[in-house]
Amino acid sequence: MESTSNDYLVRGTAWGGKLRLFAVTTSALVDELRRRQGTLPTTTAALGRIATAGAMMGAMLKGEEKLTIQVKGDGPVGQIVVDANARGEVRGYVDHPQVQLASNALGKLDVAGAVGRSGHIHVIKDLGLKDPYRGSIPIVSGELAEDFTYYFATSEQTPSVVGLSVLVDEYGRVLNAGGFIVQMMPGCEEDEIAKLERSVSVLPPISALLDQGETPEGLLRWVVGENMELLDRMDVIFKCKCSRERVERTLISMGEQELRQLIEEDGKAEVVCHFCNEKYAFDREQLMTLLDQAKPKPIS
Repeated sequence: MESTSNDYLVRGTAWGGKLRLFAVTTSALVDELRRRQGTLPTTTAALGRIATAGAMMGAMLKGEEKLTIQVKGDGPVGQIVVDANARGEVRGYVDHPQVQLASNALGKLDVAGAVGRSGHIHVIKDLGLKDPYRGSIPIVSGELAEDFTYYFATSEQTPSVVGLSVLVDEYGRVLNAGGFIVQMMPGCEEDEIAKLERSVSVLPPISALLDQGETPEGLLRWVVGENMELLDRMDVIFKCKCSRERVERTLISMGEQELRQLIEEDGKAEVVCHFCNEKYAFDREQLMTLLDQAKPKPIS
């Protein structure tokens, strides 16, 4: 399952290579996630912020590498999972999409209340090695930008500034979404770090900038100024890896006994993908065909 969009990501450097830059617009991606998951505004914002971070973290990978972000807080939305890869393809789901909370003290969507202020964020990277890389941090705020900032500093030892935003209208539709990650490379001096911190402290809300038509490149200029070099640009889209063939393999892997029990008790099956909510239906005859494939093959 794939969607088309005008979302895109830029990657670059600044200040003579002392900063590594990523910025992205994800409005169409997040609205696609909202539509497929049936999320209410607070949950849309939580899932959208994680998907936005995931898109940029995917851009830090190469080739066929991919990653999964699992946010497991003690809030009512339960677990949020986002998959992303180096090609700008993102998907995600949330355990409880219908969570909606009152605005927080600042009059904004209470993402921290939905996610929870206690729990963990896990990042699993498939880098094509024997074992995946796993990084894990405790949730420090639940607002997510601060949490990913903490993740980069502790799990990847890369001091970073992370900005994430999702703005929805009164009907719950996504008006805009996007964000940036600015990472400090070795050689970044104390005065340069202070300069970056001052710049971020006076940055207007990302949602306001996007609402004014600001681009990913423009977001980065607000943070680091004009002294930057953009290296490349990449489209960002929703894409799910599910297919009928994958579902068939999963059913076959259940084994002969479980498949036979399914046929005898229900006579049919419907499998729904967590990520895209696509439904795959199997009647008795189709299940019998899969049962034949699940039977142990005689050794010749």
